[in-house]
Amino acid sequence: MTEFLNVDGGTIAYQVSGAGPLMVLVHGIGQSRDAYRFVVPDLVAAGHRVATVDLRGSGESSATWPSYTRTDIADDLIALIEHLGGPAVLVGHSISGGAATIVAAKAPSLVTAVVELAPFTRKVEYALGDLRRSRYRRGALAISAVALFGSRRQWRRYLEIATPDPRPADWAASLDRTEAMLREPGRMKALRKQMNSAADAGAQLGNVHRPVLVVMGTLDPDWGDPLAEGEAVVAALPAGVGRLEVIPGAGHYPQVQFPAKVVGLILSFLASVRA
Repeated sequence: MTEFLNVDGGTIAYQVSGAGPLMVLVHGIGQSRDAYRFVVPDLVAAGHRVATVDLRGSGESSATWPSYTRTDIADDLIALIEHLGGPAVLVGHSISGGAATIVAAKAPSLVTAVVELAPFTRKVEYALGDLRRSRYRRGALAISAVALFGSRRQWRRYLEIATPDPRPADWAASLDRTEAMLREPGRMKALRKQMNSAADAGAQLGNVHRPVLVVMGTLDPDWGDPLAEGEAVVAALPAGVGRLEVIPGAGHYPQVQFPAKVVGLILSFLASVRA
């Protein structure tokens, strides 16, 4: 059942399942909390109270906000964790990986650990040489068309590039659900503003003192070298805080392609944190 929390600027939609220590899962741009549909049951079965959240501008949250930066998203998450009675393990994908970094830096008492899935935490560094990589080039072209023209067709194309096989059985239906969401007034505008928002999370990496797991996929089209990006995020954290795991064959959405693997990595990481 969807619940709603009023925060400065709008309303955040979320859903809670299970009982136990709190875990908050936040998706990336142009998606909804549906992106975690395959991992929630296993996390609940492992003994967690799992809250999945719709980003500002996405899903059932308000479409129109004054701004959509990672800091804005972080403030929404701080309000939600306080509302749900944290602390929480915070799992952020893509732009929300950056937001999770900011939460851990600004409100460490609300965070027990952070998991960043394919995170856009650092400022993106473009290299012309990366265009020689077909997957990166095709993804960049599709993303550019979305940013410039608000093309739903190109966002669908990007999702197909960013989610190589194995894809879930409901893949086509999930694309239709995403497209339907983006047809709602204000949703595509929010997506484009999120894409163009300031990269304001990287500067906070050195202020994070909660354990951090970074998960990257070898076929992620958003970086010419996904492994190098993951290593750079970990290197910018204080010594011993971060660790990197790489999933061979995963694109930008490992929780959709390899949900069992992602759940296994999260639970193993949390077991080591408790130890």
